[in-house]
Amino acid sequence: MTVKPAVKKIFLALLLPGCLGACRHNGDILVSPPIIDSLITHYAPPGILAQNQSELLFWRSRINPSLPGYVNESRYAGSLALAFRLTGEIDSLKKADSILYSVDSNFRHHEASVMLALVSHCITGHRFREADSILQKAKQLGLRPYESHISSFDVAFERGNYFQARAELNTIASPGDYGDRFRRSKLEHLDGRLDSAISCMEQAVRLGGTNEFLSGTALANAGDLYLHAEDAARARDAYLACIRRNSADYHSWMGLGWIALVHDRNYPLADSIFLFVRSKNPLPDAVFRMEQSAAMRGDSALQSRYARSFAAQAERPVYGRMYRKYLIQLYTGILRDPAAAERMAGDELGNRATPQTYAWYCWALFANGKKDQAYALYQQKVSGQPLEALELYWMGRMMEGLGKNYNAQEFFKAAYKTHYDLDPTDATYIQKKLEE
Repeated sequence: MTVKPAVKKIFLALLLPGCLGACRHNGDILVSPPIIDSLITHYAPPGILAQNQSELLFWRSRINPSLPGYVNESRYAGSLALAFRLTGEIDSLKKADSILYSVDSNFRHHEASVMLALVSHCITGHRFREADSILQKAKQLGLRPYESHISSFDVAFERGNYFQARAELNTIASPGDYGDRFRRSKLEHLDGRLDSAISCMEQAVRLGGTNEFLSGTALANAGDLYLHAEDAARARDAYLACIRRNSADYHSWMGLGWIALVHDRNYPLADSIFLFVRSKNPLPDAVFRMEQSAAMRGDSALQSRYARSFAAQAERPVYGRMYRKYLIQLYTGILRDPAAAERMAGDELGNRATPQTYAWYCWALFANGKKDQAYALYQQKVSGQPLEALELYWMGRMMEGLGKNYNAQEFFKAAYKTHYDLDPTDATYIQKKLEE
């Protein structure tokens, strides 16, 4: 367990001068229904979407199937990857992958830049082992130092090789670089220094400058960190600012829905936000949130329906491993198929062997009745390692089931410190246990 330090107050006004005054209102309601109604009513696709569509058409028109090239194909693949990030159309990302693999093959695996793009796509798709393999080949061709260290950090961090990740980032330490600050925030968060993680991400926002995609991505991540620090008002402000920059920032829309659900307990408003996202973005994330909303309202029939709907979509081959954590959560919960959860968690260890994924496997083993095996693995791979709220909760439930009540209480206390990161029903369970 890692105990998080107290979070220093950071004034968002320094980041977003003058743009949020109208968002603050009296009372304890953070997500105002009139503001959400206005945002939905006046929703219009962002300019970056039309701009990227023009790029797609331009680069596709320059491709000659009978004469395979490099620049046109690579730029087209890049526009497809951005289309996925803007719209959630997973087929765009898969098409981009296919094009890049074809270019890589046509140029006999001698274009390092193509390989680096594939590494990025693999990380987006949670294909971390594949990303590692491609990166090693790219490094053999020769990469510029910055590219090499940044990409190596990304892969090492996702695969749980934290010592290497730290070394890679320290080699290029540059406080004035967006990529450095964005990644430094991840390390600080991992190490339990949440105030430093927030500060680094805020620096990344500023360093993103006029690049709306970079600065917006950093600001949305800052919102997540504010929420992690239990500062839902500041998270709300960040998410609203992101949406005003980019109306299709569905991550921030979902963040507002989560605050409306967990903080305000405004179930109809939260559901309206999730349904709006679902109508605009085909990824299954909104369905998962609606499952949690139904659980919070005690509607087990609706919860089960949403859980099955999410699982059916998230398990499609096109999504690969992207939703493993949430599927494990459902299969050890409402869907009651711990054997499936065990298979998924065990398979995930070959992709990324982190304290978190070992905790997933421990919990799945325990849920599937393999208590001794679960506890032995916990002692070897999880005990004393940094965990996030859901994994802390799972380890608390496991300890409770093993009769180790003191350990269970300690895990529950640690998990509840970041209860906005928890499923609301799990947070309620912890609260009751801590009050006993």
